[in-house]
Amino acid sequence: MPIVIDKNIPAYSLLSEEQIFIMDKERAGKQDIRPIEIAILNLMPTKKETETQFMRLLSNSPLQVNITLIHTESYRSKNTEAEYLERFYQPFEKIKDRHFDGMIVTGAPLEDLDFSSVAYWDELKKLFEFTRTNVTSTIFICWGAMAALNYFYNIPKYPLPRKMFGVFAHRKTNLDSPDPLMRGISDEFHMCHSRHSTIRESDIKKDERLKILAASHRAGVSVLCNTDHSQVFVLGHMEYDRDTLKREYERDLAKGLPIEKPFCYFADKEGTEVKMNWTSTSNLFYNNWLNFVYQTTPYRL
Repeated sequence: MPIVIDKNIPAYSLLSEEQIFIMDKERAGKQDIRPIEIAILNLMPTKKETETQFMRLLSNSPLQVNITLIHTESYRSKNTEAEYLERFYQPFEKIKDRHFDGMIVTGAPLEDLDFSSVAYWDELKKLFEFTRTNVTSTIFICWGAMAALNYFYNIPKYPLPRKMFGVFAHRKTNLDSPDPLMRGISDEFHMCHSRHSTIRESDIKKDERLKILAASHRAGVSVLCNTDHSQVFVLGHMEYDRDTLKREYERDLAKGLPIEKPFCYFADKEGTEVKMNWTSTSNLFYNNWLNFVYQTTPYRL
């Protein structure tokens, strides 16, 4: 089954060129099946790139997936044209009465700020409350995960002495009885990280409502969820493209920021060839999540 998106959005032509099964809304309206409704709150400044990354992952499923893109109203992105947001995105006020099978809340480059100092924090708290009642399962990514853990469970984030930057090995927990979200994923797998803050395993283990699904010796706790899987937290970036970390590295170098080469990312000393070893895990994880949502949500939302 395809992913359903507006045929005028840039991701449509990009994914078509990759031979990914997508469908425009006009054709999808003629399909007599119950599609999965997924919302994406895109907090990243690189909105076009980020939305395409997640759409690519959500398209790798036998289910028809309808995508709704959401932006904040209390803060407008300086890197994305207002016309683009008005054409392809919805403000929270327009979707607050809807129900969704799933939602993804992306990361944001705000780790140096206290949560309460974020321009759209009050709006984000309303959306967090919305996910309790109107969304079956929500995946929170990177800063979005740390913000949600702080809001729902009062778990603090801690600054890192240097940027957690690269591709890190992770190991699943409970190997004898793996969580449904981790089904089919190897005992050891890889995931990208790019962040200046972290959470601590000791804080997570204090709350019986949370369970750790995977952790890394270097990157720490990276995948966790609550007991009914209505909230899933991913501290890394399964969605990253081959060259995402490379472009971040080159951007920071150009700005004169203190940055090291991304850990275990380049296949050569020159930093020209990328060793991409996280995509199979990414596709399995999001496929497992969509399947869980499909099995859990009633036919009528």
